[in-house]
Amino acid sequence: MTDDVLIRTNGPIGHISLNRPKALHALTLPMCHAMSAALTEWERDDAIEAIIIDHDEGRGFCAGGDIAFLRDSAINDDGASGRKFFHDEYQLNHQLFTYPKPVVAFMDGVTMGGGVGISQPAKFRVATENTRFAMPETGIGLFPDVGGGWYLSRMGGRLGQFLALTGARLDGAECLWTGLATHYVPSDMLDDLKARIIERPGRIAGILSEPVGTPPDARIEANALKIAKHFASDRYEDILASLEAAVEDGDEWAMKERDTLGTKSPQTCKVALRQLATSADLPTFADNMAMEYRIASRVLTRPDFAEGVRAVITDKTNDPKWDPATPQEVGDDLIDSIFAPLPADEEWKPL
Repeated sequence: MTDDVLIRTNGPIGHISLNRPKALHALTLPMCHAMSAALTEWERDDAIEAIIIDHDEGRGFCAGGDIAFLRDSAINDDGASGRKFFHDEYQLNHQLFTYPKPVVAFMDGVTMGGGVGISQPAKFRVATENTRFAMPETGIGLFPDVGGGWYLSRMGGRLGQFLALTGARLDGAECLWTGLATHYVPSDMLDDLKARIIERPGRIAGILSEPVGTPPDARIEANALKIAKHFASDRYEDILASLEAAVEDGDEWAMKERDTLGTKSPQTCKVALRQLATSADLPTFADNMAMEYRIASRVLTRPDFAEGVRAVITDKTNDPKWDPATPQEVGDDLIDSIFAPLPADEEWKPL
């Protein structure tokens, strides 16, 4: 077990609280294993009726995975320990997605990457005024994993493609409007709501719906038509051309998004578009995770990941030198190789 995640039962509730505040509760492999073991135990325990996932102190719900560990793996062990991390984290994601008891995830703070992976499978996803939701992986040469292909491809209005490519950050009201959250609650009500859920676990939906009032307006709604128009294609070059044409017409929003995309890994952007297009036609979440593991096992050791983490997280110079450097240089053969099946004994499988 690990002190980085607090696991306890509270009456009929299994309660998981992330507890790595200095890292905004980013997930480590021992944290994933501890959560998975608890969920397995509670699934068999008839006294446990529902699960709460939240964080202890600090600004994060969960800011992602252990990126420094993954970069170290890419550089020092040819990705072996990194692949193990992805494999087991994805098993936790799938376990939550298929869990037979209701799960309530309180996304009260930074919810990115790995935090998306443990909150989106939950039946109840509660956002607050502190929520900052994003899949920022194109900025570090990774890709929107942990089930991102499944969730983002099913959002409608090309919102998922927009979030995957730009890494845009949504607040709690925007999470509610887009469907990424099922409920919006002021953070000062959370303790009371959790106490009431412990008292009456059969009434979670009603408890979360009662106190809300009117959530703030969702800013992204004002740009929804532009997103649907400019991010309509699954071809990255088409999206860039659409934004460029709007920039020439004086559209400041298009200029901001074009400039944002100019900082992202071209390889990752093309991977993300293929990933979402493929996932939309997959029959099960397990199929999606098998696909994402194939991608992860390969992009982990491609040049862009180590370079992206260096530029954005380690050195904080924000000057990544992507390789390939332009969208035009990222050929279909490279993308095909990233998505290709693995040897049978290396493919991802659910718990």
